[in-house]
Amino acid sequence: TMNPGYAGRTELPDNLKVLFRPVAMMVPDYTLIAEIMLYAEGFGSAKELSPKFTKLFSLSSEQLSKQDHYDFGMRAVKSVLVMAGGLKRA
Repeated sequence: TMNPGYAGRTELPDNLKVLFRPVAMMVPDYTLIAEIMLYAEGFGSAKELSPKFTKLFSLSSEQLSKQDHYDFGMRAVKSVLVMAGGLKRA
């Protein structure tokens, strides 16, 4: 994948850029994704837990320092939910 702005990644050359169409992206609904993942991990109260979980992650990303090693994106959300499911099953 080409991710401009990331360390070690390069911009797409202009001669290749003209071959691609622009696409619109939108921010995913973290609450809905968290709810589905919590249900998949075996949490019966996922409807009530998912808004709390996403609020925790959004507040953490807003209020904690903006250091590079802090990651509050979808990959981190997924790993925390999978870990919670593993702890629930243990």
